[in-house]
Order: sequence, then structure tokens, then C-alpha cells
Amino acid sequence: MPSTFDVDGIPAVAAKRAGPLTAGLIFRVGRADETLATAGITHLVEHLALHRFGLGDYHFNGATAPDHTYFEMQGSESEVVSFLEAVCASLGNLPMDRLETEKSILRTEEAGRGGAGSLYRHRYGAQGYGLVDYLELGVPRLRPAEVAHWARTWFTRENAALWVAGETVPSGLRLSLPPGARHPIPARPAVLPRTPTYFAQGSGEVRFSAVVRQGAAAQIFAKVLERELFRALRQEGGYSYQATTSYQRRGEGFAEILGLADALPDKQDAVVGGIVDVLAKVKAGRIDPRDIEAVRGQAESALYGADADVALLPHHAARLLSGRPLRTPEERIAELRSVSAADVHAVAVEACGSVLLRVPAGRSADWAGYTEVPRYSAAVVEGTRFPASKEVNTHLIAGTDGCSVQTPDGASTVRFADCAAMLAWPDGGRRLIGTDGRTVAVEPTLFAGLAPEVVASIDAAVGPHRTLPQPARRPEEIPRPATAASTRPPAAAGRKGGSIAFTVVASIVGVFALLATAGMAMDPATDAAGWIGAGVIWLVAGLFAFLAVRRR
Repeated sequence: MPSTFDVDGIPAVAAKRAGPLTAGLIFRVGRADETLATAGITHLVEHLALHRFGLGDYHFNGATAPDHTYFEMQGSESEVVSFLEAVCASLGNLPMDRLETEKSILRTEEAGRGGAGSLYRHRYGAQGYGLVDYLELGVPRLRPAEVAHWARTWFTRENAALWVAGETVPSGLRLSLPPGARHPIPARPAVLPRTPTYFAQGSGEVRFSAVVRQGAAAQIFAKVLERELFRALRQEGGYSYQATTSYQRRGEGFAEILGLADALPDKQDAVVGGIVDVLAKVKAGRIDPRDIEAVRGQAESALYGADADVALLPHHAARLLSGRPLRTPEERIAELRSVSAADVHAVAVEACGSVLLRVPAGRSADWAGYTEVPRYSAAVVEGTRFPASKEVNTHLIAGTDGCSVQTPDGASTVRFADCAAMLAWPDGGRRLIGTDGRTVAVEPTLFAGLAPEVVASIDAAVGPHRTLPQPARRPEEIPRPATAASTRPPAAAGRKGGSIAFTVVASIVGVFALLATAGMAMDPATDAAGWIGAGVIWLVAGLFAFLAVRRR
């Protein structure tokens, strides 16, 4: 069982382990605490805090997660102490001369980053945990004062915890962080009107997520579900190579189960159907008790592994930050053993009722009773209508409380009160992004009568704190009205049709002329009248060919 203590008022947890000393600081702040307009600010603070360490003969790292930020170091006792103390000092005095350089590094890092396949964005919108699926759009506009204020607010003594793995706890360690407040895990407001639901996007894999109450039963169910998916999709069907699930704890007593199965293009329908069938199976209670026992046994064995306590140290530190007591292995095992098949089935019912499924583009899951994620907003704003230059029954509506784009298929609305951020280009183009993930493109080149004064009123309503200036677009990047396909006038179309008809007739007559000529050439008895007849046929073929050329 790890031991607990504190360093300069910061709660800490330690576990014994042979070998190099490893320690880490964890702060209760991450992507979910940002807004879309400040997205990336926590990651930027993390990079700035680590810049001064440069290259070393020891291992150190930092990471920004949805609701926590980590700094970790492995080395000798003196190296670890030096690292932790320097991180604290750097957080209080970030090297702002490196700000633009670190912004560039973040953009490069972002270009190679994967994601959860838009599951977070569709469930939570452009806010909170949904920001995990968005680019770090706020980074370019961040200024030193705002970054420093973020560090002072979140990277404080009351919002931090320490963990240590090694033979002993380092002596003389001082963690000089400024005072502050402890921040709870952010809420998870969902924007989905109903579940289970699905959306189509991408190709090559099928993903899903489900929200359940935390606990041993949910952890067991997540692994039981993985076993069922692996059997159905890989062992029996041979549709997928990878079929996995993960269990991620969230705030407010909930957890999220994420699932993934890869699929070749010709197997995508089978994989979607296989996942739907497995979810229906476990919801109906057809869960093999042997799977429950196998998963339970694996979980118990992991609690008694050689480095079990060490592996859980970051988790223990997060529990200390949330004010929850640590649990002994015996308490955790007792909880695992108390889980019944009925408990696992109850989690299965809860999970299946909250499923958000991502199917490949061109596929659907409505046949299985899943509703499609709404593509359009429920209403439009009241305001001035600007017709699209080349689209029938399409308007931009600019009002005092927001903007809408209305098309024959549906509308997209962003109200200013719910605007998460707005991208702004020097040419007057604007893109409003709502907290529900809806977007409205305001493009003067696409809507007739959209004057600069209207764009200026939108800018004022959104405000500079939510406006993200974008670099100038090249002329070919600025949206233009779609050019209708050129059509021939009726007379021209008639001439083209006549040309084709004459060409066909000329070809047929020409074939007869060729056959007649060849036949007479092989018959020595052919007289002059025969040759005159062949000539007439050739003349008719030439006449039709001439008319075909004239009709073009």
C-alpha cells in the first residue's frame, strides 16, 4: 500500500521500487477546462515550463490530458529534486521569449496527433471534453499576459499533487508553488438530444463510446465487452484485426467506455453489424459467466503485481487531488469479488442506452434502431436575410442574437450567447462555431448584399475574446459561388443531335458501300451497271457525312 505525506502543503503519495527514482507532479487542469477560443493554452504552459531543461542524460516528460497535466522525471535523487523544483520555479516565471517558438512546435505536434474519431465532439460539442477533438485553435492569438494568468490560476499549490516511486522519498525537496484554489473535475454537459445514436465519418474503422457510472462492475464489463468483440469480429468473423475497448474515469462519478474495431472497405458493413449484434447480445443479458470470472481474475492479479502500486501512483495522486481516500488492494479485491453477473448486465443496459457509434462514411445504423446525430439546428434566428449568389432557397440570416445559414435541406444556427469561437479572415470571411458544434460560414463572396457593416456588427457581438484572427487567404482559397455547368442553347443542342444522327447514317451507308465494292472486285463478271450502283451508294454516304460536319 502506498504511503501518503505532503511537501509544502502539496499532497503526495509514494511507493517503494528498486532502481532509478521516478517522480511526478500532477495538476488538476487540462483541455476540458479551456474554451475553444483558448484551446491549447494548458499545453503551451506545459511546453514553456519544460523548455529550460533542454537535453539531458535523464528522462523527463510532460503531458496535457483532458482534465490533468503531468510532469515526470526519472533519474538520481538529486536530478529528480532539481527537476521538480525547477518545474515549480519555471511555472511561476515562464520564458515568454520562447512563446512564438513553442507555438510553432505545438502546431507541428498537432499535425501528427490522432483522436477519438470525433466521438467527443459529437457528444459534448465545442466545449469541455469535446475540445479533445478540436485543433488547438486558441494558440496563435495567445499573448504573454493571458498565458501567465492561466499558469497563476491553475498551476498552484492547492491544485497539485506529487507522486514518488523509489527506495526512499527525496530529502530536502521544496515545491515552491503559489497559493490558489483546488478546482473540481469539470462537468460533462452533453449536446446529444438522444441516444443510442450514430454518425458517419471517415473510413477504415468503427468506433463507439458509452457513458456509465464508475465502479468495479463497469470496469469488468468493459473488458468482458472487449472479449465479446474480439471473438465476434476477429476469431469468428475474421472481419477485424483490432477489436478493443478502454475504460476511462471521468468526474462526477462517471466513466466512459471507448471501443474500436478496424475494417477493410469490403468488411465495413460486417464490422458495423458485428458491433451492433454484440451490444444487443450483452444488453439482452447473454454474457458468459466465464468471461466475468476471467476478467475478475486478471484484475485481482494485477493488484498484486510486482509494480502494481507504482503503476497506480498517478491515479492515486489524482484521487488525492479530488479529495478521495486511497483504497488498499484488499478493499479493491473485495469490491471486484462483490460484482455479480446481474451487476455486469445492469452496466451493459446502461452502456447500450448511451452509445454513440461512428460508422464509416456511406454507412448507417438506423436499421438497428440507432438515430442519426442531427445534422441541422432546430431553429433559425430572426434577422436580415442575404440570398446566396448561386444557390436557390439558401440564405444567410444575420440577427441581433446570432446567425443562421438556411438551405432547402436544413439550417445551421449559432447564437452569439453560445458562440465558442469565431475564425476571422482579413477578407471579411467569418466562421462562427457554437458550443454545440454547429458552424455558420459568413462569406461576403457567397451572399449578395452582405456589406462590411453587417460583418462589423457580427464582430462586435462576438467580441475580441472569442475572435481568432486567421492569416490572409490566397485568392483561390476564398470561397466563390459555384459555377453552373455550361449548357447549350436549344438550337445548338438540336444541331448536335442532328450531327450525331447524320454521322450514324453515314457510317451505316458507308459500310454497305464498302461491302458492295469489295464483292464486285472479287467477281470478274461484274458489269458497268454494278459499278455505277456502288458509286451511287458511296455518293449517298458522302452526302450524309457532309451534313454531319455541317451540323456540328
